[in-house]
Amino acid sequence: MRKILFVCYGNICRSPMAEMIFKSLASNKEYFCDSKATSTEELGSGIYPDARKKLEEKGIPVLPHVASQVTKEDYETYDEIYAMEEKNICDLLKIFGTDKDHKIHLLLENRNIEEPWFTRDFETAYQSILKGCKRILEKK
Repeated sequence: MRKILFVCYGNICRSPMAEMIFKSLASNKEYFCDSKATSTEELGSGIYPDARKKLEEKGIPVLPHVASQVTKEDYETYDEIYAMEEKNICDLLKIFGTDKDHKIHLLLENRNIEEPWFTRDFETAYQSILKGCKRILEKK
C-alpha cells in the first residue's frame, strides 16, 4: 500500500483539497493518504468554506477534516510527500532535516499551486490539484 501525504501551509485549502480529490480518484485500497500543514497557524480548523464549496461543486465527497501539522516522524510513515509550493518544501526540510530517500516532490512538476486563500481562485487551484493527483495515479 502506497502512503501519500499532501502538504501546504495551513492544511485548510490546497492539501485537504488534494486529499479529498485523490481519495475520490483512487477509490481502491492500494493507497492511504492524508494531508497536513507546515505551520501551526490553522491547527484544529476545518477545511476552508470556499475549498469545501469547490469540492462539492465538482462532486468530490468532503470527508471530516481537522488541520494538523507535519511531524518529523511523518517522513518515515509516508512513501511520497507532495508539497503545493517550493516554500512548503523548504519548510518540510526544516522539519525533517533531510530528504535522504527523495520522498518530497511538488504536486505539479516544476510549478507551484497558488494559494487560493489569497488569490480567491479556487477553480484554478482545483484544476491544478486534480492534474497533480492524476499524475500520481499514472505513476503507479
